Amino acid sequence: MIGITPGGGALAGFNRAPAGQAERDLLACCAVPEWAREVAAGRPYPSLRALVESADGGLLRLSWEQVAQALAAHPRIGERVAGTDRESAWSRREQAGMDGADAATRAALVEANRAYERRFGHIFLIFASGRTDAELLAAARDRLTNDAATERRVVHGELRRIALQRLERLVG
Repeated sequence: MIGITPGGGALAGFNRAPAGQAERDLLACCAVPEWAREVAAGRPYPSLRALVESADGGLLRLSWEQVAQALAAHPRIGERVAGTDRESAWSRREQAGMDGADAATRAALVEANRAYERRFGHIFLIFASGRTDAELLAAARDRLTNDAATERRVVHGELRRIALQRLERLVG
């Protein structure tokens, strides 16, 4: 696990970490092994900005198959994540807007998730940080009106936002 290290901070620790450890840490940001290998191989990064730019370039190049692979590592919006690993903790933090949701909103979101999965064949992914339960439910319902190609572009963009936020938490 990367942490604050004497004499350089988290970025320096990331730059010095063994390749396998750096890749594992990156997989918590975006569960695409090729992306994690590419970003880890670009070390050392002179700044957080350089790391983020490199990571974002890789995220932009993800194929739909890779995006779908990453989706498998994300919980459904509104599901309680029970793990103690970094990724689980990040998911709980990102979905904090659901903490105060009432039973009716939770039930509506479960149904919206089901409808979305029937329509598109994968989970509803959204950059949930800072959004309320009502906003998340409205977004799920709204995105059900997208065609498949549009929704793939939206999902890719949401995955990018999530991965970059997590990367900044990792080394920022």
